[in-house]
Amino acid sequence: MAMLRAVAQGRAVMSSSVEPDLFIDGVACCDQMAAHALAHGGYIRPDGDGERLVPAVLTDAGRAVLAPAVGHVA
Repeated sequence: MAMLRAVAQGRAVMSSSVEPDLFIDGVACCDQMAAHALAHGGYIRPDGDGERLVPAVLTDAGRAVLAPAVGHVA
């Protein structure tokens, strides 16, 4: 949930690779397996493509999971 909240707050960037790496507040996420699971599960996605880091964004599924925990996610 903390990773999803960070993405929702605009604090995360990720790579567009097959196994996307997630960075929060400029630091590599310590649980890349969870980051991969969120990406492969369709909860987060890179907002762009290529080999560089791009903003991470929530998908509809990610917003749906997070909404009950925080009330409202823009």
